[in-house]
Amino acid sequence: MSRMFNVSGDCRPEVHYMVDISDKVKAIKEMVDKGQYFTINRARQYGKTTTLRALTKVLKRDYTVINLNFQMMSSADFKSEDSFVGAMARELLKRIQIKDEMPEEIKDRLQPLYKNIGQDRKLAELFLSFSEWCNKAKKPLVLIIDEVDSATNNQVFLDFLAQLRAYYLERDEIPTFHSVILAGVYDIKNLKLKFVPENEHRQNSPWNIAADFLVDMSFSSDEITGMLNDYEKDHNTGMDTELMADLIYEYTGGYPFLVSRICKLLDERIYTDDERKAWTKEGFLEAMRILLNESNPLFESLLGKLNDYPELDRLIYRLLFQGVSITYNPDNQVVQIAKMFGFVKVDQGTVVMANRIFETRLYNKYLSDAEIQNNDIYENAVKEKDRFIRDGHLNMKLVLERFIIHFDDIYGDQDQKFLEEDGRRHFLLF
Repeated sequence: MSRMFNVSGDCRPEVHYMVDISDKVKAIKEMVDKGQYFTINRARQYGKTTTLRALTKVLKRDYTVINLNFQMMSSADFKSEDSFVGAMARELLKRIQIKDEMPEEIKDRLQPLYKNIGQDRKLAELFLSFSEWCNKAKKPLVLIIDEVDSATNNQVFLDFLAQLRAYYLERDEIPTFHSVILAGVYDIKNLKLKFVPENEHRQNSPWNIAADFLVDMSFSSDEITGMLNDYEKDHNTGMDTELMADLIYEYTGGYPFLVSRICKLLDERIYTDDERKAWTKEGFLEAMRILLNESNPLFESLLGKLNDYPELDRLIYRLLFQGVSITYNPDNQVVQIAKMFGFVKVDQGTVVMANRIFETRLYNKYLSDAEIQNNDIYENAVKEKDRFIRDGHLNMKLVLERFIIHFDDIYGDQDQKFLEEDGRRHFLLF
């Protein structure tokens, strides 16, 4: 079976073309080896699950790995301490029994926790089982929980974190997990960013024992080149892999989903239609056009966040249209939200848009508003747009000249203060 580029679910090297993430996995394993507890919080479709799968394979040589996914648990499982303990016991038995990595006496302890529904089961009983397991295990235990923010709006999850913290602080006296890794979008060290209404207060998560996670999970241009070299060995397209990798990185900033999506479009759409222009700059720009005009889960998630967080919407609008320079401040919750969801990044202490694709898609979103398009500058642009393309190239000089003429004709006689925001918005609309 020939390999392909993948944008759905985790990537597997035997099936998919993918960036070599071995250096990233090695860096994360070093944190595990040090016995650190930490969170991998990155935006949607940033390769978290793929990385965890690769990490698990590496860790199994030295550790017993308990790998859970909170998306496998329903909302009912988080309603109470009793239901949560039962669900955790269920998931542990389901996953570990298959691998035969759990001592029989631990299975015997977990079975009643799973089956005794409504018996007021306690987290303390679950953690006693964990501790006994850690004490009897042949290899140190590592707990990995993916999609952890599926549970972060529940008090029982805070209690679970508190137990992890308590055992961590007593690890010299009480056997416990060697390392714990929680993965999700939301930074669970600051749960109030997601769930606390403005008129309420909730203390921060007890996950203040977590080490800083500084591994760069974005793809570099060199890493993308390696993936394209792998593809080129199979397909012999004659592409300049370094040139294509630089182009992809320039527009995506190394965002894993965007990198894979562009490659998938080049391979399955552009290459199929015209082999000669696939994996060229022309083909890349065509793939960009398709990407920017499609609906995909990542874009839907991003736009949904703008509806959920009006203050985030205002921040992104200011960055795009007002040209404001925002100095990064870790205490600015709106900036932290924008960074957490992947809208922005920090460049030399300044908040900037994360990549050109997000920037363009969001420009299109704001400029497609019917109220914005209902003005004279837009109508003039529609009438003149055929003049601006010559031999497949945009005549930017002519665009600027015609914009100045129309802008002056429409607004030149109005006695009002010029706002940079207005100029930017009108020019982009034109």
